[in-house]
Amino acid sequence: MRRYTDRTVMITGAGQGLGRAMALRFAAEGARLALCDVNETSVQETAARCGDGGIRPDGDVRTSVVDVADAPQVDAWVAGTLETFGRVDVLVNNAGVIRDNRLERMTDDEWDAVVDVSLRGMFHCCRAAFPHMKAQGYGRILSFSSMSWRGNFGQVNYAAAKAGVVGMARTIALEGAPHGVTSNAIAPGLIDTPMLASMNAAGRAKLAARVPLGHIGDPTDIAEAAAYLCSEAAGYVTGVVLDVDGGIGIGGAPR
Repeated sequence: MRRYTDRTVMITGAGQGLGRAMALRFAAEGARLALCDVNETSVQETAARCGDGGIRPDGDVRTSVVDVADAPQVDAWVAGTLETFGRVDVLVNNAGVIRDNRLERMTDDEWDAVVDVSLRGMFHCCRAAFPHMKAQGYGRILSFSSMSWRGNFGQVNYAAAKAGVVGMARTIALEGAPHGVTSNAIAPGLIDTPMLASMNAAGRAKLAARVPLGHIGDPTDIAEAAAYLCSEAAGYVTGVVLDVDGGIGIGGAPR
């Protein structure tokens, strides 16, 4: 399918993991890409992979080093995308970090790091891109929550930020609906990303055993869901939080 021919897709946190998988998926469907990350080397590597095999001409992939917690950097990224491609059709708020700790041990820096990237960063990106989507009468905003938004031991900062993502996504859905702009969220479960890879093998196996489908997900599973929610075909879907989690949100593995 080439659902994204002549569409411009902006992705934060595009240097690795889910961001890279989504960039490759959108590129394969013809999108022009504006990719950002705090790591210049990794985001350029993503862009290079999007060009492998002629998936995308080099001129149709723009990379930027952006800290989404910094509003002027985000504003400049959106402005540069508009200058290069002329429009913004899709915004994917994917950037995020973890700084796990129990409540009584959590520092202000650990709280701020997570909330600033996941929640403040989403706000900055949506605020910058939304007026342009509204003016053109079309837009897709996809933001990343987590299964942790319902609460997760040792992640009070992450759970709070990801619950905030849900609230913001649903509110933007209401504000965008009269203007052809949808807003949805994906709540990934256990996905094989660098974050999960940092765990030891025993811990990973224990988590995988909780998944009803019996295995950890692949970043391409998320990319496929994103490609649908950001497409024209999903024009009647807004304000939704889609669990892509192998069934773990149901409550437990089958016996």
